[in-house]
Amino acid sequence: MSERAAAMTDFLARSGWGDALVTPLPGDASTRRYARLAMGARKAMLMDQPQNAEAPAAPAGASEEVRRALGYNAVARLAGADCARFIAAATWLRAHGLGAPEIFETDPGQGFVILEDLGDALFAEVLADGGDEKEMYRQAVEVLAKIHAQDAPAALAADKPLFDYDLAALLAETALLTEWFLPLALGRDATEQESAEHRALWRAALSAVATGRVFVHRDYHAQNLIWLPERSGVARVGLIDFQDAVAGSRAYDLVSLIEDARRDVSPELAEAATAHYLATMRAQGAGLDEPAFRRDMAVMAAQRNAKIVGIFARLYKRDGKARYLAYLPRVWNYLERDLRHPALADLRAWYDRVIPTDKRAVEIV
Repeated sequence: MSERAAAMTDFLARSGWGDALVTPLPGDASTRRYARLAMGARKAMLMDQPQNAEAPAAPAGASEEVRRALGYNAVARLAGADCARFIAAATWLRAHGLGAPEIFETDPGQGFVILEDLGDALFAEVLADGGDEKEMYRQAVEVLAKIHAQDAPAALAADKPLFDYDLAALLAETALLTEWFLPLALGRDATEQESAEHRALWRAALSAVATGRVFVHRDYHAQNLIWLPERSGVARVGLIDFQDAVAGSRAYDLVSLIEDARRDVSPELAEAATAHYLATMRAQGAGLDEPAFRRDMAVMAAQRNAKIVGIFARLYKRDGKARYLAYLPRVWNYLERDLRHPALADLRAWYDRVIPTDKRAVEIV
């Protein structure tokens, strides 16, 4: 038995789950692993986050210089292997009536959590089987409106501040495109001038986004939402994979939902979801300046899609996960649409000049 397996066995025994049947689940793009636990009528989920599998997260109050010295996770405000952030975020979401899983037992030092099993009804799977797309997206939008009815907390727990999704983090993410995708597409590294211009253009665009501060899930899409129709209200939407939550723009999670890298979301559905969000915010007394919000949506959508292009290229090149390249045409389609907004005209010109349209889908070689 490996050292990690022995630690897991000990944790389960200490938590009262020592006799459970453990059924591992398939992995994803992260270093976390999950398994289902079954012991008679009792069911739960085990999160297994090896503590040495990720670069460190940023400590509270760290300067940008310190964050850069620690590496990408710290600069981009990612939780890394700190599963205590997942625990804190789940607790905060549940306290606000939202459908995050209940936390049963934890050992953050070892990276183990036993949590509620919300089931298999991922939005993506239910929709593929003919689920009511319009209704499910309306419910997902209402979750966001519920979260956005208040400002983000300063902290999720006493020792877990909710970091700002600041300019340094957003720029580090867009730089993934020049670092990882451009070499795949063009067969050469980006020049210093190309990278510097790309960064400067993104800095200008992102600096114009409204400085709101709400809880941002950060990966709010159909693979991370679970349909729970037996529940009521916003609790019908189960929430997972929120350990990297930050405080940032109201637009971010909405565009994550309607520009989903893994499934097509029609322009009509995207517009219906946006209109419902705006109407729900007005109805709860938090109406938004619609033209400014739609500008922020375009900027944050483009930022997110540029990041995803870079991440998927990295997953292929560094981690050997070729399946992610199949999503690139969809992500580029979203990005090209986002870049048509007048606020992004200079960035659109950069992409058109540096990465021609016929270079935006990468073939596996």
